[in-house]
Amino acid sequence: MAITVVQLGSAREDGEGVRIGTVRRPPRGVPKQEFASRNYYDVWLPILSPSQALVTEAKAATTDAEWAVFVRSFAKEMKVPEASHVLDLLATLSHATHFAIGCYCENENHCHRSVLRRLLEDRGAAFVAERCS
Repeated sequence: MAITVVQLGSAREDGEGVRIGTVRRPPRGVPKQEFASRNYYDVWLPILSPSQALVTEAKAATTDAEWAVFVRSFAKEMKVPEASHVLDLLATLSHATHFAIGCYCENENHCHRSVLRRLLEDRGAAFVAERCS
């Protein structure tokens, strides 16, 4: 049992389980009833997305230093009790079932899901091993 970290809209892996969208906004131009069938997400969990101000900051980050500021700010946002409890829950569930968390960004290394991965790892979450393409 483990978590897979994905780009929303990408093809699902066998055994991936429920796909959780950790994004601020639903996909544009996609009817709600088609979110799952188009491989976006089965469940929307915006509490694990950056605030709109941080989304803007992340998109503008062009240097490692600017990205590091975003990472620290987002990690701070995830310390609020509501988000922290959800992270604790997901870390615990990762030992009992397969599921995926994701965002639309193409590059995980420059996406808030890389921060979520670290925060979940810090809580002892289990992750699916990276697959080579």
